[in-house]
Amino acid sequence: MENNNTVNEPIIEEKKNSRWKRMLKKFGIGGIIFFTVKGIITSTLIYFLGKNFWSVISNYITTIFD
Repeated sequence: MENNNTVNEPIIEEKKNSRWKRMLKKFGIGGIIFFTVKGIITSTLIYFLGKNFWSVISNYITTIFD
């Protein structure tokens, strides 16, 4: 039983690390920074605009295409 526990523990840690490593390889440091900044900007827009968020965005998009 002791052998099974010691074998399983590193696998769990390896899975956790491999997820972050895969994300880092897929997006790179610049991609992770981009998505973080994008999330912060989106969150602040939703916070400050509140209920009017979608109406402001839709009006902005319609003015671009007019």
